[in-house]
Amino acid sequence: METVESELSNEEMILSFLAEGGSDFISGATLSDKLGLSRTAVWKYVETLRKLGYTIEAQPARGYRLLQVPDRLTPLEVSPLLSTRDLGRTLHHFEALPSTNVQAFELAQEGALHGEVVITESQTAGKGRRGRAWVSPAGKNLAMSVILRPEIPPTRAPELTLVAAVALAETLKEAGANAQIKWPNDVQLDGLKVAGILTELSADTERVHFIVLGIGVNLNTEVSDFPPEVRELATSVAIARQQQVPRALFTAALLTKLEQWLDTWQEEGFAPVRKAWKSLSSILGKDVLVRSDAKELRGVAEDIDESGALLLRVDGRLERVLAGDVEQVRPRKS
Repeated sequence: METVESELSNEEMILSFLAEGGSDFISGATLSDKLGLSRTAVWKYVETLRKLGYTIEAQPARGYRLLQVPDRLTPLEVSPLLSTRDLGRTLHHFEALPSTNVQAFELAQEGALHGEVVITESQTAGKGRRGRAWVSPAGKNLAMSVILRPEIPPTRAPELTLVAAVALAETLKEAGANAQIKWPNDVQLDGLKVAGILTELSADTERVHFIVLGIGVNLNTEVSDFPPEVRELATSVAIARQQQVPRALFTAALLTKLEQWLDTWQEEGFAPVRKAWKSLSSILGKDVLVRSDAKELRGVAEDIDESGALLLRVDGRLERVLAGDVEQVRPRKS
């Protein structure tokens, strides 16, 4: 496991300076002055980065420039790209995990702070809704969990799923994918699932101790990576865009967007989240079937209320739905 605190390491600082330089060379003397290190020490850190998979060109009298970075989600790749205050400033990276949510929940119980993130290259037994698995093949997608410690009553915890959905859909749109949200926790591209959100909390009757916000996004999955039973139901950003996604850049952008929406939610309440969610919804105004453990309901998805519950128009009456799986269906013939 690799973990980075908010203070950047020398390797991260060098990467940050080289990234800022773009295609220009940054002299060894400049890096030495900025870091307060000898030029020999700078060279040693550059060699360490090369061994980790970074392609860094060096020319006498010109210095160094960054040509290529590995497609990884370690602190070295993600931290220099972050512009957040709290989210991701402590990043726990794993090569493989059964579930980022399980790991994050354990860390939170041990005292992990607000904004700490668990991220993995490969998730083998991820937790989806209603006991389903969310599996992510190595090195292709984003599987992460964010530890949050909001000062809210437990009744408001479900709102966070919708906060995350808005942040995720907006990040996908900015990445060139026309995302929509399917209540309560799926994000879709062209009607196919591209991402899921799972929130778990520790709370007593009066307050939330912490919330683990799990997010899984199919970024670079190929059709052949999906199990046969879900190939017609799921997609990835790369499939939709016909172009690979820089995973570290997407992760940093998502954490930034999520923090912005969390700030808005804390300062202004659920109303602006609800407004944004409705503008991104794939089901409002549509005829849907909602399946829950208790029953099935068919009607028109009319709205979400002030707490994020789905309001379903069934035979003229309005039903308030707190949980369930939603499937769009053909409208009944009149």
